[in-house]
Amino acid sequence: MSKIKGTSTHNENKRHLISECIEVYAASLIGGQWTLHIWFYLINGKKRFGELKKHLPNVTERMLTLHLRKMEKNNLVKRTVYPEVPLRVEYELTKSGKALKVLFKHLAKWGEQHKEFESTLS
Repeated sequence: MSKIKGTSTHNENKRHLISECIEVYAASLIGGQWTLHIWFYLINGKKRFGELKKHLPNVTERMLTLHLRKMEKNNLVKRTVYPEVPLRVEYELTKSGKALKVLFKHLAKWGEQHKEFESTLS
């Protein structure tokens, strides 16, 4: 998740699509390799960074941090820092993040149907 130059053609095209198509806008908020995985573990309640890392052993700490920041920026995740020693940070879904549950149930159903369809082709 490196920064894309603000004036790049890719960035301009992305901005244009997001402004023209609400589905592209929505997909941009939940897109990313680890976003759905993180969401899946947060739907059951608050988790600390270490707990998320244990559930996602193949993600690097840097990538997990970047995705959590993106989700926080997109108002899908709330980050709470407790002034304790050692520092305690918890992540939880916002109201907007929880609202994705219905969408992801439909997506799961579609995925099952598509998987069945694909298996009939081979």
